[in-house]
Amino acid sequence: MVTATKPPKESKNLNMRKLKENLIGYTMILPWLIGFSVFTVGAMGYSFYLSFTNYNVLSAPQWTGLSNYVRLFTNDPRFLNSLQRTFMFAFTSVPLRLMVALGVALIFKKTRPGSAFFTTLYYVPSILGGSVAVAVIWRQLFSYSGVFNAFLGLFGIAPRAWLVQPSTAIWFLVLHSLWQFGAPMIIFLAGLRQIPQELYEAASIDGATGFAQFRKITLPLLSPVIFFNLVMALISGFQVFAIAFLVTGGGPLDSTNFYALYLFRNAFEYGRMGYAAAMGWVLLVIIVVITSLVFASQKRWVHYSGE
Repeated sequence: MVTATKPPKESKNLNMRKLKENLIGYTMILPWLIGFSVFTVGAMGYSFYLSFTNYNVLSAPQWTGLSNYVRLFTNDPRFLNSLQRTFMFAFTSVPLRLMVALGVALIFKKTRPGSAFFTTLYYVPSILGGSVAVAVIWRQLFSYSGVFNAFLGLFGIAPRAWLVQPSTAIWFLVLHSLWQFGAPMIIFLAGLRQIPQELYEAASIDGATGFAQFRKITLPLLSPVIFFNLVMALISGFQVFAIAFLVTGGGPLDSTNFYALYLFRNAFEYGRMGYAAAMGWVLLVIIVVITSLVFASQKRWVHYSGE
């Protein structure tokens, strides 16, 4: 059997053409590659080096080996407290926010007059949530003389300074995170509208109730979207910073001193850049471990089309 082969000259021309196309492509993305290499890869590499040093910006880094990491886990109770508070915030706010987002998305699943306006309206808090103006408003709402206490006063409940009490401050930050359900809601809404309506019609003919349809049809077919939202929300939850910094300042008594806020203070208030760099890498490892566990669990509950 004779196999047809391309002439050497034609093959060489084809390779040269592919090389030119690749060079043009890499030339077009060269500015991005330079920026990524310098400001992302380079910055990460330098921060990894700084995590093994004693560095305060004003003087040259001094190599100290693993001392920063040893101190984190053996001689810094504020670090362990910030870790605990961040886990507490992430594992309470993320499930609640996703449930609220899914509930609102189910309401707007069917297109009705004005639904686009209200969908946009519910998305706005996700954009404004970290702004200084919103933080000031939230601080006023839950202050001793704020609207929330005035509302409770209608039922004879005495006012309290909710944001300055260690037992309640973190829960109002969780409440603030629930208010920012717009982004996952939009993604849930897109996923819900991709589910074939015929499946619900067939289930109705078979006598399935609304809850049964939700459990047997909506959740399995929406599970890839739930998985995506869960991963993104967990990553965001472990990096919570703005609301604690702007509303409570990490107080009272470090009850809202989240990990990212404590890292920021070590770097820019206490001048311990090397120590803060070590904290940053520990946070990266924590997020990688948590997301890896979520990815490992998807075989049990995430159902992709075609499987």
